[in-house]
Amino acid sequence: MDWPMDLLPFPPCAELGVRPLNGLLWTLLLLFLWYCYRVGKHKSGSRRSVLSRAGSCAGAVCSATSNVATGDRGTPCITMETGEEEQGQGYLTPVLSHALFPPQATASGRKLYAALQEYAKRYSWAGMGRIHKGLREQATLNDRSSIQKPHLFFLPDVPSIPFFPRDAHRHDIEVLEANYPIILAEFQAVYQRGIDPKIGWTGLGPKKRSTPRSYGQAVFPLYSAGVCVAGNCRSCPCTYRTLLSLRTFISSNSLGAAGFWLLGPGATLGGVYGPTNTRLRCHLGVQTPPQCELVVGGEPQCWSEGHCLLVDDSFLHTVSHKGVAEDGPRVIFSVDLWHPNVAAAERQALDYIFCPDQ
Repeated sequence: MDWPMDLLPFPPCAELGVRPLNGLLWTLLLLFLWYCYRVGKHKSGSRRSVLSRAGSCAGAVCSATSNVATGDRGTPCITMETGEEEQGQGYLTPVLSHALFPPQATASGRKLYAALQEYAKRYSWAGMGRIHKGLREQATLNDRSSIQKPHLFFLPDVPSIPFFPRDAHRHDIEVLEANYPIILAEFQAVYQRGIDPKIGWTGLGPKKRSTPRSYGQAVFPLYSAGVCVAGNCRSCPCTYRTLLSLRTFISSNSLGAAGFWLLGPGATLGGVYGPTNTRLRCHLGVQTPPQCELVVGGEPQCWSEGHCLLVDDSFLHTVSHKGVAEDGPRVIFSVDLWHPNVAAAERQALDYIFCPDQ
């Protein structure tokens, strides 16, 4: 069947004529139809393969769930559980809730792991990989000889050095140093009343004499294990408000503390590890006599009045005051801050796991 060329808006072509141009149009039409057929066939085939893969994944989920339900605990496994629909689409989320805990773990380690599982059920396992790994490896970490060995919780894959630069927490350091005069004044008012447990002091070392200021080491805490010491905070209201203005102060779990730490002349605190590497201790020098030294991970440092040191106390550290009695005690204001490489989701989980009420 010949189509009349008068109906098509082509300019006259004397060289090609009508017949050759008509054949070219039919060739292009056939090529277009063949192309549409191939594209449609490819899409239908890929759709069938996706559906088959989804069916196999669903079968694997059912088999893994049935194994856990029937008590098949022979080998550690990571199961897949179907999450709720989010924004109209279903998804599969890998969870670690059925991974076996090391049998040599202590009772406290098992309690922390149970708290992590409870947190994940209430919120999510997203971002919990390092915490999960750290809790499982804590039992073996305590048996190793290392210069960094936190005794309570070690978060893996966190950059660690004994002393951190000021840029790690510049805002909080500048706030503390700017408020140094009022912090010093409030400490002196408290210290003049004497070091007495009845007014909020905690003695950590033996008394040398019967005088109220003869402790080798003493602490006047504003926060202790994540709990505000209300009476002491009322004695130092401006210092307490300064604490609340810090962005990274650990105030909601038992890993955090803040207060005035005294070390008497001739006293030494040697060879200890902090509880965790998820925090940094910020030391603001309040009164720093000569011959006072802090050695962390084999690196010595000295305090300076009105200035801060950022210390990772999960390293082996030693504190000493080799001065004479006339020098008076060394006094620092110590504040626990989050390690800058601990993510926000991990901080929230650690607040839950190490809640003071746990």
